[in-house]
Amino acid sequence: MKVLVIHGPNLNLLGTRELDVYGDQTLEDIDALVAAAAGEAGIEIESHQTQREGEIIEVLHGGVGRVDGALLNPAAYSHTSRAIADAIRAVPYPVVEVHLSNIHAREEWRRTSVTGEAATGVITGFGPASYVAGLHALKQLLEG
Repeated sequence: MKVLVIHGPNLNLLGTRELDVYGDQTLEDIDALVAAAAGEAGIEIESHQTQREGEIIEVLHGGVGRVDGALLNPAAYSHTSRAIADAIRAVPYPVVEVHLSNIHAREEWRRTSVTGEAATGVITGFGPASYVAGLHALKQLLEG
């Protein structure tokens, strides 16, 4: 089983930005946590981080025929990107959206996720554990 892990804009600054919201773990820490959980679950992962909306779409498209599913943290694009939502709908594999913070407990504009509407499911508010929970949910879904 192979899973894409896609991190959106500004997540490369984790560990230094808005510590009260996102915590002090870096993106590298989160990738290591996901890699460890994936290893225990027998899942191969491929991780990407980008600031660009189009690159998220290209990575999703590039997974067609290569991966079984994806974890996606589109960050602020989750609230605005119809293009990413369309890409999620277009790929033949499940996409689980994850967020470190609870988007429903934040500013009004963050409470709607247009990409989440297209995703198979959304896990939000558990810090880095959101990624691990998403990975386990995706594995369970894929195993039927």
